[in-house]
Amino acid sequence: MTVLLRPYSPADAEATLAVFLAAVISTASADYSPEQIAAWAAPEQRSVIDWDAARRRSETIVAVVDGRIAGFSDVDDSGCIDMMFVHPDHGGRGVASALLAEVADRARAGGAEELSSSVSVTARPFFAARGFEVLAEQRPVRHGVELVNYRMRRSLDG
Repeated sequence: MTVLLRPYSPADAEATLAVFLAAVISTASADYSPEQIAAWAAPEQRSVIDWDAARRRSETIVAVVDGRIAGFSDVDDSGCIDMMFVHPDHGGRGVASALLAEVADRARAGGAEELSSSVSVTARPFFAARGFEVLAEQRPVRHGVELVNYRMRRSLDG
């Protein structure tokens, strides 16, 4: 399987939103309650227009497999990854690893010394296996529902 990485374009808005929702609703459901999933996904409160604007602001990268968007991520110049999601159909196939390598390269190019992110219970093992350490357990509240995630970081040395 070949993973093609490219910059996000506005035409990717619906597909990346669908990836996000599928990842939260399906993949994360093993680690979060139905109430938490509903609050996190909140599809009725996500407009494609707002989603597109956010993805463009964050200089999102999309991963394409067989002509379809399989995942996406972003990183800022400080090395903070806001989002990294892979469609459940492509989990465990190297999509997230390819995205992580790309965001690490971009962060280095931007002068960052580390990568950091707030990652879900579901994503924690992926990040830990790639050298990230937990700095803190966090309990953000979305739509009145408490979730659990982890603030993690990894040095970009080497």
